[in-house]
Amino acid sequence: MLQYPNIDPIAISLGPLQIHWYGIMYLIGFAAAWFLAKKRASIKNSTWSDEQVGDLIFYGAMGVVIGGRIGYMLFYNFSSLLSDPLSLFYVWQGGMSFHGGFLGVIAAVYIFSRLTKKPVFKVLDFVAPLVPIGLAAGRMGNFIGAELYGRATDVPWGMVFPTDPLALVRHPSQLYQAGLEGLTLFVIIWFYSAKPRPTFAVSGMFCMGYGLFRSFVEFFRQPDDGVFVAFGWLTRGQLLSLPMIVVGALVVILAYTNSSFDKPNTRTKA
Repeated sequence: MLQYPNIDPIAISLGPLQIHWYGIMYLIGFAAAWFLAKKRASIKNSTWSDEQVGDLIFYGAMGVVIGGRIGYMLFYNFSSLLSDPLSLFYVWQGGMSFHGGFLGVIAAVYIFSRLTKKPVFKVLDFVAPLVPIGLAAGRMGNFIGAELYGRATDVPWGMVFPTDPLALVRHPSQLYQAGLEGLTLFVIIWFYSAKPRPTFAVSGMFCMGYGLFRSFVEFFRQPDDGVFVAFGWLTRGQLLSLPMIVVGALVVILAYTNSSFDKPNTRTKA
């Protein structure tokens, strides 16, 4: 068994002001997205300006935060939302959902696309490689906060998390997610998007890749509220990821087979 590092989740305290590591990880994720977007926008024949990159990151950040919070309350804490609708705004209590943030980013990209007259799916293809590093940072924030830990285990690298009322040795599933949904997915999508691809292909690959990695890690992560939603093993995270796998795979197939989509040799940049 490994010793949990027990890092103080509060990074900085300035009187009544407390800055949590989780918030810092969000800032790191947004900063990484901005840096990577600038790099993608600097390629030859790019139609992206610095101002558009900045606006895109702002819209995306709003989509992550607003969508993530709404998604968490709808998918994981709906009973509290019904009993106290104002709990939607109790962000200091924690609670963010990737799937809600994912939908929020899609909505933000749609609004951005309408304002800039850029094709929405080409903007999504531009955005997809920017996301995984932020996911990795967020999962590291979960690990520091000793939240969203894994199921009980006897593996040598298991840990006892201080927030676990049962004090069981558990999988550090936050690190699994940071490694798979974050770093591994980033490498795959970044290098996949480095060459011309049909419109939709990069977005579809991201959806499929995230859904597969998330579904796999859910076998090691403690289900939210400890409840399985179906068959005695299917978790809510897996249930929400299944549409991403199916839609992502279909989008990739259509991108390469449907003649109405831009092909690599005729692809135009957003």
